[in-house]
Amino acid sequence: MKAMFRITFLLAFAGLAACNKVENKIYFEGGTPPVISASTQAVNLQPGDEEKTAITFRWTNPNYRFTTGVSSQDVNYTLEIDTVGANFNSRAKVEVIIAKELSVTYTVGDLNKILTTGLAGGKGMELSIDPRRTFNLEARVVSSIGNAVKLISSNKVAFTASPFAPPPKVAVPDAGTLWIVGNAAPSGWQNPVPPPFDGQQQFTRVNNTLYELTIALPGGGNYKLIQTQGVWGTQYRYLSGAWDGGEFEKRDADPGFDGPPTSGTYKMTFDFQTGRYTVVKQ
Repeated sequence: MKAMFRITFLLAFAGLAACNKVENKIYFEGGTPPVISASTQAVNLQPGDEEKTAITFRWTNPNYRFTTGVSSQDVNYTLEIDTVGANFNSRAKVEVIIAKELSVTYTVGDLNKILTTGLAGGKGMELSIDPRRTFNLEARVVSSIGNAVKLISSNKVAFTASPFAPPPKVAVPDAGTLWIVGNAAPSGWQNPVPPPFDGQQQFTRVNNTLYELTIALPGGGNYKLIQTQGVWGTQYRYLSGAWDGGEFEKRDADPGFDGPPTSGTYKMTFDFQTGRYTVVKQ
């Protein structure tokens, strides 16, 4: 009888202990906004200096705190660059994710690329600002740990820069002339392009790297671009994309560009700076 009572008491005690078990949870208690600084407030961007250091950004650790103490987890940082006054809300804002590090250094070439043609490794965004003007810019960092911890933004640091146009992705026509030839064009594959098509099929040079042509096309077929009448060796051809847009290159080889699927008047734009083209029905 005593043995049975002892067993019953022990089971009851074990059940009571299980009911009173406390689960230990870890809670985020906050952190200190990182402080960012820049090595210069007036960045000097000059062609030929691409390998030189342009600017270095440094920031402090936000010291995220949890109920278990200061976090030892890896902190991620997002460096944001935008024009002054946009408050980091413009569509062209640059965002670059930097894991763990408390600084980043950009060469003249890298920073100039950010400001003119975009930065690989970020969001594919760029400020797209006009070269050789002085722009007032600002940068900050936003720190985070995963998705559950609140983002903390740093102060803003201001700097100026005057970007320069990088070399065109595709070599521009030597003489500044460009024609469309092929069975997707009115003249067919004749090279040189005979009159009156030589005038109708010649592109307008908008600036050093941009060429445009509005023309009636028959629909279907293929075409290439020549820069010298009667010469195939310096032609431009399709690289990737579709009939209405993509990338091109300077190369004496197939394939040609696909012509629009239906006849009509089209505006053709070839940008040698970016190596991209568009074809838009008018």
